[in-house]
Amino acid sequence: MSATGTMKSLTPPDIQAMKGGEPIVCLTAYTTPIARLMDEHCELVLVGDSLGVVVHGLPSTVGVTMDMMLMHARAVRRGLTRPLMVVDLPFGAYEAGPQQAFESAARLMTEGEAGAVKLEGGAVQAETIRFLTERGIPVMAHIGLLPQAINTVGGYKVQGRGDAAEKLLDDAKAVAEAGAFSVVLEKVTASIAETVTETIDIPTIGIGASPRCDGQILVTDDMLGLFEDFKPKFVKRYGDWAVAGREAISSYASDVRARRFPGPEHLFGDRAPASKTAKN
Repeated sequence: MSATGTMKSLTPPDIQAMKGGEPIVCLTAYTTPIARLMDEHCELVLVGDSLGVVVHGLPSTVGVTMDMMLMHARAVRRGLTRPLMVVDLPFGAYEAGPQQAFESAARLMTEGEAGAVKLEGGAVQAETIRFLTERGIPVMAHIGLLPQAINTVGGYKVQGRGDAAEKLLDDAKAVAEAGAFSVVLEKVTASIAETVTETIDIPTIGIGASPRCDGQILVTDDMLGLFEDFKPKFVKRYGDWAVAGREAISSYASDVRARRFPGPEHLFGDRAPASKTAKN
């Protein structure tokens, strides 16, 4: 706590210093109320471009825009005090090269109040990561399954099997050497996730990887069970919010149709309460 009683927000160096220590707790957030729920429990909160799918109903993250990322980043920022807030660079906002990436990342940092940005890609993005970090923009890397590249890889396939394991390890080394403060390993084999974690000196954050990673992240909507028909193998459901929500909405609809809601306790009378006279 500071002298004013405000809790200090974690920084990228704080997260990097957690390498090899207590596991780093990470979740995604897209709104202020959800951010407030996880504020005291997470070290890192990601405003992920997964918002395109879970909030806006898009078929993939490819259609997510910078304006969408900024809007949700501002909302999440209002709900956080302690966790580091990382914001995804959306598809098309950094692939053209380091200068484009800097301009996009600068907007997320200034307009979206991000504490760091995340981008997808391994060795191919090393130059961009170095360019950003040298100019004061902390970067979280993301290797393994790359959702923004789903149209070229042909589906959500497990990464790091067979000959691909060596390339994934090379990608991890490249982003670490370029200055990333951490790296997400998505949908990779447990063995390569553990090898990467033991090899590089920055924290690994697993999603469909291994409990031996330095931290874990899930899409909060998946973890809370908001999508009953979507349950990836690597997701553990810690709630059944879709069931609870449907039951609540059904009860509300029944009460409205039966005129049980609003009840007397929800209504306002015709006469305003008498005002208190001021004492002499």
